[in-house]
Amino acid sequence: MDIAKIYKDANALLEGHFLLSSGKHSPFYLQSAKVLENPQIAEVLAKELATIIQKSGIQIDCVCSPALGGILAGYELARALKVRFIFTERVNGKMCLRRGFEVKKGEKILVCEDIITTGGSALESAEEVSKLGAQVVAYAALANRGICTRYEGEKGSGEGCKLDSNLPLFALGDFVFETYEADNCPLCKEGSEAYKPGSRGN
Repeated sequence: MDIAKIYKDANALLEGHFLLSSGKHSPFYLQSAKVLENPQIAEVLAKELATIIQKSGIQIDCVCSPALGGILAGYELARALKVRFIFTERVNGKMCLRRGFEVKKGEKILVCEDIITTGGSALESAEEVSKLGAQVVAYAALANRGICTRYEGEKGSGEGCKLDSNLPLFALGDFVFETYEADNCPLCKEGSEAYKPGSRGN
């Protein structure tokens, strides 16, 4: 599956000066909402991702996503895997499990995002369900920004990745873009202002 072509065809690969959820700046931005607004495409992507995950042999009881960006991807993935779906959300800046959602002790959870950059939000979701007794067994995303290492038979987090290196990250493909720390961004030095086109904090 050519995930890059799917994003381009949906006008979901943006160019400019963007503020990512990780806090880093980048000249490129992946707007997954533009891809997932088409339910048929969302279903195809989720089924493909589910197939990759199922081939690994990992048992999954539930998919959990951090709101807001991961909800559509996570729901479709849970549907493809035929497991239940829950999501975490921020309350006063802290990721929480709310709305009556519960996890069982030892329940095997896969944490799903639309895009993984450093994996910070996914890790917060994982920590929330883990402290409630669940067992996080893997991470997944439609696309990986290339900071974290995508699972291809071996695990590994990659430099700058916040995810647990002992757990696999499944994704349909990598988008390797330049990213900059906010205080060392060449785009900022040129006088432009970073824009967040619809994500956490915007």
